[in-house]
Amino acid sequence: MQTRSKIFEDISQLMTNAMGVAQGAKTEAETAMKSLMDRWLADRNFVTREEFDAVRAMAQKAREENETLKARIEALEKAKG
Repeated sequence: MQTRSKIFEDISQLMTNAMGVAQGAKTEAETAMKSLMDRWLADRNFVTREEFDAVRAMAQKAREENETLKARIEALEKAKG
């Protein structure tokens, strides 16, 4: 009976070790995939959300300044003519 208990303990230890190896492989695969995706995105010159928002804010400010200048030009032309 002692031998049978030892076999079950060995199988249990083997399964525990296998789960640890599987978890390590999963983590390594996720890291490799993330690295691959980061490289792929960088090669395509995609911008980050922060960069996009900064450019959008600059464009909005430029539009507002253009509207202000347009109104001033119209007022000057009206006063002149």
